[in-house]
Amino acid sequence: MPNPIVAQKVSGNTYDFPFDVIVRETGGHAVTINRVTADIYASVGGIKIGSESYDAAKIRALGYSTSIPANGELRYHFAPRKTVQDERLFGGVYGDVRADATDESGTATSATVRVTVTR
Repeated sequence: MPNPIVAQKVSGNTYDFPFDVIVRETGGHAVTINRVTADIYASVGGIKIGSESYDAAKIRALGYSTSIPANGELRYHFAPRKTVQDERLFGGVYGDVRADATDESGTATSATVRVTVTR
């Protein structure tokens, strides 16, 4: 959230890309978030042009919990700062934001959402 992610110019060709990741547990089992990843691709050809990854330790260092109780919800706010060499990219990129987790029985699970990026 939001979709599209709106780039916020910091200065020159440096931008912040603020977004929230909302993770809901709906199966009735506590879940531990292991990693949240955002991969950015060029619309033409689907070439990966960037990536940002937050493992459990990095998420906790940002002050967030990685444990979701059964039927609970977590919200993470991220705002990676990146250099954009060519502003034309804003018209032709998309991202996949993925959360990887393990439930209390040790079963791995993941969820991915596709977002666009604009300025």
